[in-house]
Amino acid sequence: MDFSFNIYNKHAEDGLTMAIDKLLTSPALIKRRGAEVDFSMPPIVVCIGSDLAIGDSLGPIVGSMLAYKTQGLSVFLYGTLSSPVTAKDIRYLRQFLKETHPGRAVIAVDAAVGENGDIGLIKGYDTPLAPGSGAGKKLGAVGDISVMGIVAEKSVGNYGLLNTTRLNLVYTMAEIISSSLSAVLWEKYAFTRKEKTIV
Repeated sequence: MDFSFNIYNKHAEDGLTMAIDKLLTSPALIKRRGAEVDFSMPPIVVCIGSDLAIGDSLGPIVGSMLAYKTQGLSVFLYGTLSSPVTAKDIRYLRQFLKETHPGRAVIAVDAAVGENGDIGLIKGYDTPLAPGSGAGKKLGAVGDISVMGIVAEKSVGNYGLLNTTRLNLVYTMAEIISSSLSAVLWEKYAFTRKEKTIV
């Protein structure tokens, strides 16, 4: 199951919100992980990327926006501008997530490269994310569902991803993705909100 939304479509945020909700309960995910995952608990969100290149900063920007938008929810989030999770960290992260958050679904978010006509698309899949695959790297997969923003055209050296991606494109995508994730998390998991301590 996969979904695509163009950031210039005014309904992209609503569409992505519904898509993420469906992906979290997709038959493929339940078949693959159903016996291992407690779907009544909030998923872990992993935002992959680096703040050293605009094109690769989608994940950390989503993470930072989502951290703000989910204040008050008991949600575990990895990968922000102040503490990024890069593709090189994936091999350690998989084991960490398995040991630290057993039985939890994982949503992975990352930037991607694609065809020239795909730039500006946000794609959601009910399969794990393979960071670095657009650059020909085999770093393994992470997550149960994945959300990717196509930020540049695929090229031999992927210089488009690193040097010529516009910050406005990345920021707009991050706003849509973080708002959609936030809406799903609040709608489905508000009961996990932390109790406020009154002194």
